[in-house]
Amino acid sequence: QVQLVESGGGLVQAGGSLRLSCAASGRTFSSYAMGWFRQAPGKEREFVAALSSTAVNTYYADSVKGRFAISRDNSKNTVYLQMNSLKPEDTAVYYCASYAFSWIVRTDYGVAYWGQGTLVTVSS
Repeated sequence: QVQLVESGGGLVQAGGSLRLSCAASGRTFSSYAMGWFRQAPGKEREFVAALSSTAVNTYYADSVKGRFAISRDNSKNTVYLQMNSLKPEDTAVYYCASYAFSWIVRTDYGVAYWGQGTLVTVSS
């Protein structure tokens, strides 16, 4: 049974930082690309960032480029999303995703598993 468990969400003021974590179990973590998505109230889920299995390649949504950084620790089966310079428009439920392959795409194509989500609220 594959499980993805996110943590690290919360309330932060605009300009602040948060680091999300996603702990994976039930499959060979280091073989698969990982990603982060988010869904704001009343909006569709959108791609945020993705990282290849070896952490060599990354993709970011234009809206977060330069502010967010995705990383992984294959020894801990964990993927991270460091979020800096947060804006109120970053408010959303953030979902961790595990792909069915090792390379990365900028969509949810090939996402095999999803986490339950963690809420990030950025106040102005």
